[in-house]
Amino acid sequence: MATQPNQALPNGYRLNEYTIVRKIGGGGFSMVYLARDDNNQSVAIKEYLPGQLVLRTEGSVLVQASSTENNNIFRHGMKCFFEEGRALACIDHPNVIRVTNFFRANDTVYMVMRFERGKTLQQHIQANRGTIRESFIRRVFAQLMNGLREVHTHKLLHLDIKPSNLYIRLDGSPVLIDFGAARQTLSQEETKLQPMYTPGFAAPEQYHNRERLGPWTDIYSVGASLYASLAGYPPQAADARLLNDNLVPATVNWRGAYSDQLLETIDQCLKLNYMERPQSVFSLQKVLMDNTAMKPSRTSLLTSIKRSLSRELF
Repeated sequence: MATQPNQALPNGYRLNEYTIVRKIGGGGFSMVYLARDDNNQSVAIKEYLPGQLVLRTEGSVLVQASSTENNNIFRHGMKCFFEEGRALACIDHPNVIRVTNFFRANDTVYMVMRFERGKTLQQHIQANRGTIRESFIRRVFAQLMNGLREVHTHKLLHLDIKPSNLYIRLDGSPVLIDFGAARQTLSQEETKLQPMYTPGFAAPEQYHNRERLGPWTDIYSVGASLYASLAGYPPQAADARLLNDNLVPATVNWRGAYSDQLLETIDQCLKLNYMERPQSVFSLQKVLMDNTAMKPSRTSLLTSIKRSLSRELF
């Protein structure tokens, strides 16, 4: 099903007690705006706007479903999005995006979040390809695990962990953003929608056997994000791996450049069988916080040269 070219809300538009400054992001599921509240504080507002189902035409702010059938799916998804906002508003943790408000308007729903300044981990990877230090990786992901533990404590799953959803603030602290739970629930309930997960970062059970979703599902995505931090690109998609697993293990790809412990941990997180992965965020965090294991294993000069050449090719 083709995604509709939806119009963003206009700059300066008054949305409840917020004024839209400009659109700053979004995809096929939502749009994200920079806005200011009545105290002139910056906030980010996410608008539920699935282009597969609804259309906002030029000159209008109202959202309309493209068919009666799509309207039913849209209403269900809107409920999921709203409930996700309600759940996230209960979480106040420095490593999880802070949801401060959620409301209905323009025949859709909105989630208001604290506006963070910095850059995504994906942007950091692209700017430092092949030179990211293990100490940086351990620090960032160990802190992110604090946030993910809080999420799981509230009986929630993120379901869309990837470098573009891991934000690094100006002070270097990381924060989890853009949860995918509502998208996952919507795609689970309505099979006519295109899958709403990110290939390479989604666990096998997000493609099939969704009744097996659990903390280990997010842990697979953490492993994929760790792998991408080293490689500069995502690992092979899980559905493709189930048919023909061509993923080169981290312990093979970067032996000698990073510690054996870190590489073995990445490979364990990326196990296709969910029972072979770390079963809790706490157990994974303990490994990442073990800085005594950071010494890389010895590697030959020839291996180092081959690795350098392969990085230049990408």
